[in-house]
Parts: sequence; structure tokens; C-alpha cells
Amino acid sequence: MKYTKLGNSDLKISRICMGCMGFGDAARGQHSWTLDEEHSRAIIKRGLELGVNFFDTAIGYQSGTSEQYLGRALKDFAKRDEVVVATKFLPRTPEEIEAGVSGQEHIERFVNTSLKNLGMDYIDLYIYHMWDYETPLYDIMEGLNRLVKAGKVRYIGISNCFAYQLAKANALAEKEGFAKFVSVQGHYNLIFREEEREMARLCAEDNIAMTPYSALAGGRLSKRPGETSKRLREDSYARFKYDATAAQDQIIIDRAAELADSRGVSMTEISLAWLLTKVTAPVAGATKLHHIEGAAKAVELTLTPKETAYLEEAYVPHRLVGVMAQNTPAASREQHVWSAGSQKIEG
Repeated sequence: MKYTKLGNSDLKISRICMGCMGFGDAARGQHSWTLDEEHSRAIIKRGLELGVNFFDTAIGYQSGTSEQYLGRALKDFAKRDEVVVATKFLPRTPEEIEAGVSGQEHIERFVNTSLKNLGMDYIDLYIYHMWDYETPLYDIMEGLNRLVKAGKVRYIGISNCFAYQLAKANALAEKEGFAKFVSVQGHYNLIFREEEREMARLCAEDNIAMTPYSALAGGRLSKRPGETSKRLREDSYARFKYDATAAQDQIIIDRAAELADSRGVSMTEISLAWLLTKVTAPVAGATKLHHIEGAAKAVELTLTPKETAYLEEAYVPHRLVGVMAQNTPAASREQHVWSAGSQKIEG
């Protein structure tokens, strides 16, 4: 495994981040393919053995049970100061807004619940899961800064935002002396490269770490024609993101398979080796041992300029899909893409 610094922070992270959305009680979430605690623990343990020290979860994953599984596994298998744990908080709900719960009160409740779920007294990277159009930005940034000052959070990150929003938030933080976002977690992979238009340039100039999710496009960049999985069959959210562009994406997927054959490696290794040249640490979800094993191997694979060009040349612009398509002022009050479900938020 190789390691690097997370943007403008002191966090030393593995080049692969284990995504934990696939862990948690399926009965308490929106996905039927998530793993129970026993199988989640085995994958977390294997990741640690491979040198992975960076783990990403969220309070919205299976009503907080993903956080609980991760926290208990890390307590048993690792030293707290040798791992970097990221989790995320959701925007205020319509009910909270109606009840007059402020953005800062909301953040305090969520972080306390996440800390309890994780069984930890601090979070290394606390991520603003998606832009809250109903809450003043100042309220969000001041609330996050208070968590950093209180020692509950070491650094803050953001997910599912536009480049102008990240720039605006960090400009406000700099003006007010608040903690700034050190990372961004967006939708970015070999068949969805829209982050290259503005976000990647902003991050390069300001040394903001890119830790994209959907690194393998919900498994599409690791499966050959005819191969499937429970997630591919049942994940309607991933289908929403990719079905409209399936024909043009398949050209690139086929090229990844071709290169994998020629190099004697997996499609996972090819796809992630490409992404590793663009970002700080991709978030690689794992629901089987070989998923994290393939992701770890990708760190050691270097593509030639000719191979890189071959993978990239077939790409055509994509429309905004998934969270970014739904994360608009009109949609934000109506629903959250991920719900906290029955998760009790304390505060």
C-alpha cells in the first residue's frame, strides 16, 4: 500500500479508501445487498491487513448501522490513532426546519450520534454529505468550526457539491477564520468524468483532496459482459446514474476489459489505476474480500500513456446524474437521497 497526505491536513491516508456503504443492517436501509456485521468485519480486517487505513461511512448508511459495524471492527482490529475515519451528516429534514432546529443544532446532534455509533471520541474527517439549500452557509461553516474547536472533529470535507459551492464555502471560512474543507467526495470514475471540468482544477490549485465515490461505477467497471451481482441487479439508484449512457459507457468498459486481459490483471485494477492518477484516494466499496484485494493491487499498477489515452479517448460528455441531479433547491426540501431512517439523532 502507498500513502499520502489528505489535502491541506496532517492526515496520512492510504491511497485506497474503503467505502462502507455496503455494510449495515439491510432491514434498516434502502439497499437489500448490504452485508451483516460478521461479513463486514471480515472485509474490514482484510483491508487493514492490506494496509488500508482510510475508511468512509455515513450516518445515513443503513440508519447508522454501517458506522456501528465499522467502529466495533476497528476497535477490535486496529489502534485508533493508526486509522483515519470519515463519516458524513445529512441536511436538515423538513421536520427540523419546521420545528426551528438551526443548522448548528442539527450538526451537533448528528456528530454526537455518529460518535456514539462509532464508539469514538473524535472523527478524523467529518463530511457535509450534500448541499443544504435550506440552511445558511454561515450556519453550516460556523457549526463545523465549533466541532473542530471542541475536538470532536479533526478536519472537515464536503461531498456532492458543485465547484462554485466549494469555492464559496472555503472563501467564507477563510474570511471568518473557520476551518476549511480539505477534501471533496464527488462522483468520478472512468465512465463519468464531469468533475474534470471545474472541480479537479479547483482542487489542484487549492490542494483540496479528491476522494471520489462510485470509483467502479457501481461495479460496471469491474464486470465483463454477462457478469452480474446482486447489487447490479437490485441497485436502482446506480441504474438511475448509468442506464441512460450504457451504450457509450460500454465502449470504455470493453477497453478496460481488453487492457486487463493484455496486462494479466483484473478490470478493477485497470479502472482504479487510471483513477489513481487523477485523485488523492478513491473510495472503493467492498462487499467481497476480492473487491478490496483488487483495489489494493491497483495501487501498484502503472498504466502507460498509450493505455491511458486508449481508455480516455472514447469518453463523451455526460449529463448530471445521481445525487447532483437531485441535489437542487427544488428537490432538497422534498427529500434526501439517503434517509437517516429510524436512526435516533441525539442532542
